Amino acid sequence: MSYNLSELLGRRGLDENLFDQLGKLARPAGSPDEADLARLAEEFLVGKANTFGAASFYDFMKPENRGKEVYVCNGTACLCAGTQPGLQEKLSQHFKTEQIGHMTCLGRCHENSAFHYRGRNYSGQAIDELKGLLKTSAGPGRDTYAVGASNEPVLTRPFPGIDSYYQAWKDALGKGPEAVLNEILASGLRGRGGAGFPMGSKLAFCRQAPGEVKFIICNADEGDPGAYSDRYLLEERPHSVLFGMLVSGYVTGAHHGILYIRAEYPEALAIVNQAIQEITEAGLAGQNIQGSGFDFAFKVIQAQGSYICGEETALINSIEGQRPEVRTRPPYPAQRGLFNKPTVVNNVETLAALQPILSQGSAAWKAMGTERSSGTKLVSLDSFFNRPGIYEVVMGTPLKTVIEDLGGGFRAPVKALQIGGPLGGVVPLGKIGELTLDFESFARAGFLLGHASVVCIPADFPMIRYIEHLFEFAAYESCGKCFPCRLGTKRGQELAKGAASEEKPIDSELFDDLLTTLEKGSLCAHGGGIPLPIRNILHYFEPELKGYFKQPTP
Repeated sequence: MSYNLSELLGRRGLDENLFDQLGKLARPAGSPDEADLARLAEEFLVGKANTFGAASFYDFMKPENRGKEVYVCNGTACLCAGTQPGLQEKLSQHFKTEQIGHMTCLGRCHENSAFHYRGRNYSGQAIDELKGLLKTSAGPGRDTYAVGASNEPVLTRPFPGIDSYYQAWKDALGKGPEAVLNEILASGLRGRGGAGFPMGSKLAFCRQAPGEVKFIICNADEGDPGAYSDRYLLEERPHSVLFGMLVSGYVTGAHHGILYIRAEYPEALAIVNQAIQEITEAGLAGQNIQGSGFDFAFKVIQAQGSYICGEETALINSIEGQRPEVRTRPPYPAQRGLFNKPTVVNNVETLAALQPILSQGSAAWKAMGTERSSGTKLVSLDSFFNRPGIYEVVMGTPLKTVIEDLGGGFRAPVKALQIGGPLGGVVPLGKIGELTLDFESFARAGFLLGHASVVCIPADFPMIRYIEHLFEFAAYESCGKCFPCRLGTKRGQELAKGAASEEKPIDSELFDDLLTTLEKGSLCAHGGGIPLPIRNILHYFEPELKGYFKQPTP
């Protein structure tokens, strides 16, 4: 990537950034036209290849998106539920084939049959009311699903009102940035979306970085199929996220907060914007907050459909208006991030944890969970559970408790769970009793906690098809920056498809070499992570897969 280009794209500030402009131009027809892309290139002093290259990457900007009227969710949970072929058939009675696009994923994993129409999401029985939906501009009612906890609710507790909730923010302004940072460090809070990096350390790195301009980014591009815990927080507890961003800005010296919210969550965009207006009017954000001399302004950016933007450096490139390719590290974003300025990127749930930490004290947060995995974690359960929904559990809770006591067990036969998104591990039912919900337990067993989204793989779903699906997803969503991922995921898909559909057995040694190349050669966790669930499947479902693989000739 070009540091000069990043600097150039930042010269007009956040309010007129290139990515925002591209998104606005795409909305009327589904994709910006060539004249507009050329004009933007001239305005931002970049080449036409930059604007054309960026726009052609995203699902909701690329030329193939033109003329799309309705979008079908093709996420893993909907795939496993088997609802989408019937949904597609019903939609085709009202729309032409070329008018039907796809989205991954709409976060309606709790009831499936998910589709997007006129800027709104629908699921469950809504498809049976399609004829009426086409005649009205009225949107669906508020999405409902179970929300529970195995403990005294922390992240899911009722919102007490702005004055009470933000009292801890007012108190923090009186303590000073260093004292607040030390409280966060003492809590042991780890990131809730990936490898579990300590949040306090990330904030400390940014605080120590020189420079007057710094950024806090909320990664609300929750793209893991099966996960909708971030959507829950954005729509039902938006102030928890805003509180976390304010505190992060205060301790690092950043005055700009950006919420990068996925286009697949249109309801969240409106709700978050309303919450920002509320706290700005209350004097809790904006200029000279509570007379402290600290300024902090929010900017909401609507993403345009790209899973790889969940990777923090690809997300930074996206906000700048560049093609969202992963950056090499070091330097890390806390040193050189958005527009070459120190930047901290955290996901929704991580930021939401700061309010209970500051209001109740780091010791209270640390007292929950395990020694290295403190606090609580939100878990998303899909429609195969008798009680699908969002559940808050103390770290270290037995996975069996989550499955049986909170989720109520399965409504249909299941043979495995994929936990943590498409890059998360595939856990056979026989291993459930051995795991507790924390980073260490999953890592020791060869799995990954990640977002803690749970997608059930039904007993009659062929595992070779599941391998093909994982590779297809990874290939489609690859940023293309490094060839192990760009080529390897596609080759993997071709091998799995050939074995499943064309009776072409896969050479086991070749397949293992492919997975190893992805693990060791990929630039980021996208290509490097996809082998984990596939190796889990190969290990635990060897008898089922035996006919699809051949051993090398001696």
